[in-house]
Amino acid sequence: MDAGSRYNNKFRRPLFTPVSHKKTSRENLDRFIPNRSAMDFDYAHYMLSGGKVKKENSGVNSASKEAYTKQLAEIFNMNRTRILAFKNKPPPSAERVSKSPSPIQQSMTTKKRRFIPQTAERTLDAPDILDDFYLNLLDWGCSNIVAIALGNSVYLWDASDGSVTELLSVSDDLGPVTGVSWAPDGRHLALGLNNSHVQLWDSRSSRLLRTLQGHSLRVGSLDWNGHILTTGSMDTMIINNDVRIRSHVVGTYRGHNQEICGLKWSASGQQLASGGNDNLVHIWSVSMGSPNSTRQWIHRMTDHTAAVKALSWCPFQSNMVASGGGVGDECIKFWNTNTGACLNSVDTGSQVCSLLWNRHERELLSSHGFTDNQLTVWKYPSMTKVAEFFGHTSRVLHMAQSPDGYTVATAAADETLRFWNIFGNPEETKSAPKRKLEPFFDLAQIR
Repeated sequence: MDAGSRYNNKFRRPLFTPVSHKKTSRENLDRFIPNRSAMDFDYAHYMLSGGKVKKENSGVNSASKEAYTKQLAEIFNMNRTRILAFKNKPPPSAERVSKSPSPIQQSMTTKKRRFIPQTAERTLDAPDILDDFYLNLLDWGCSNIVAIALGNSVYLWDASDGSVTELLSVSDDLGPVTGVSWAPDGRHLALGLNNSHVQLWDSRSSRLLRTLQGHSLRVGSLDWNGHILTTGSMDTMIINNDVRIRSHVVGTYRGHNQEICGLKWSASGQQLASGGNDNLVHIWSVSMGSPNSTRQWIHRMTDHTAAVKALSWCPFQSNMVASGGGVGDECIKFWNTNTGACLNSVDTGSQVCSLLWNRHERELLSSHGFTDNQLTVWKYPSMTKVAEFFGHTSRVLHMAQSPDGYTVATAAADETLRFWNIFGNPEETKSAPKRKLEPFFDLAQIR
């Protein structure tokens, strides 16, 4: 970052809406300046050429003819007195007006295609976010709070009321923060640091609970499996940490030969997917992480030709995981984790930074870097594009999904955090079952 950027960032408040002084022609129309795009030039010509003046020799019209003429003028909106238009045209109707359908047509009910807004619902400043493909700096917990690492600091944004809290700021000898991951209870946050340490924080009391050591280089990937925190590092090791006990290292996975940049546990907690800068994807069993295990990975996938950071388990097919490759690969691949077979591969044309499944439809969302920095919604399994979004101006490095699964947060190297209503709107609010506050439910009672 140059000196000018550092100077400008001093005046930017993290996770606040950026101030813009630029006016757009569509949103800031002057009420006294006509909008040519909304004018009816045919009608204007008709009015200016004397179409409203009655001819003297028109004679006396019958009552029925006058009624017909009046009705015709109302239908074609010929009673207007204003030629100039000062507002935009109304948007076209989303539904076709049709005559009364037949009983057969009424019985053939078709699912409406949902409307997907093309712009972000909210944009927040994210100054000093690291432009590093291999890190994981954004997460959205079940308590509806977004955590984002900006340089040496971690900020929390509460989606329920928009409040912002600076949780912590580490010293230069520890930082920057290289990874964040919410615990299943939505209260405790795990952080990976540049100095190889992992910290556990209580977000409510802003208190550091403990520091985990075991890696020798920076920790950029973290994911939870109940009370087990799994961490991946530039030292090529994956470590299972039981946060309940003093000797927290309860298992390791060895198989990558370069930095671990993606870790995701399956919903069942029985399988772990890992991606690395060595272009490899590994599938591990939960039992393989035990100290007494003699086996290594279940499957090693070697089809990618660039670093694999983007990983996402399918919510409706438990034995399938999607992976995305970086520059030089740019493919999304689907794997059967029981057999190790590649089910499909799609060339996206740009660096794949992150993947998220839609929990309510059979769709996959991908975020991209070079060259278009776009978000793409894919229909599964046909992998046809449903929609694309081009709001970010630099590569979209991170994505996180809201607890209800409808809203997506994206963080990019353009130093903005954006929120998108991509996966639809929630239906009637249903009472969620109470979660057991693991892994710190007993710790939270200490005063």
